[in-house]
Parts: sequence; C-alpha cells; structure tokens
Amino acid sequence: MTDPGFACCTPLTGTAMPSEQAEQVAPLLKALADPVRLRLVSLIASADGGEACVCDLNEAFDLTQATISHHLKVLHSAGILDREKRGVWVYYAVRAGALSAVATLFTSPALAGADA
Repeated sequence: MTDPGFACCTPLTGTAMPSEQAEQVAPLLKALADPVRLRLVSLIASADGGEACVCDLNEAFDLTQATISHHLKVLHSAGILDREKRGVWVYYAVRAGALSAVATLFTSPALAGADA
C-alpha cells in the first residue's frame, strides 16, 4: 500500500492542485464516497477507544460479513483505516491524519477565520 499523501493535501481553493496530488487524493475520496464505507468510518471513529472489532461492525448493518469485510478492505487499502488482528478478530481504527486530510481539502483559506 502506498501512502496516500495525507501531509501534502492543500485546500482545493488555495492554489490549483497538481496532477500528482489529485492522483493521490482521488482513491481516498472514492473510498469514502460509498454510504456503507462512510458509516463504517463513522462507527469506528466514534467507538470507545477509537477502534472497533469487525464482529461489532457486522451487527450495525443488514449485510453479509463478506460484504462488510470488502468495504473495510477498501478503506484500509486507501489508507483510511489501520487494522490489527487479535486472536480470531480484526480490530480497525481510523488512521491518524486521514480525516483531517480530507477536511483540509475542503477548507477555504478565506473562510478559515470566519465564524459560521
């Protein structure tokens, strides 16, 4: 897996994004553009300790375990999730910097200091 370049992400409204950065950021956004994957990230990020067992995530959806595992694999491959196997279960956590990198993309320098 290649590093999706979280540190390099500059706001879309600052300067024109170089093609290399767009190539790095697109898989991250594509991975998050699915409702199931977006919800998985939310469930994991909001779980106690910031991590969740795949066994607990399965219960939140009316989908097969194989389908949930596929979505988790996509998120992991995109660099959004870290995973750790403990016994027979796999635990997932949101990778440090992944969500802040996405937020940075949509931060307007003109609005950064403005009250919403």
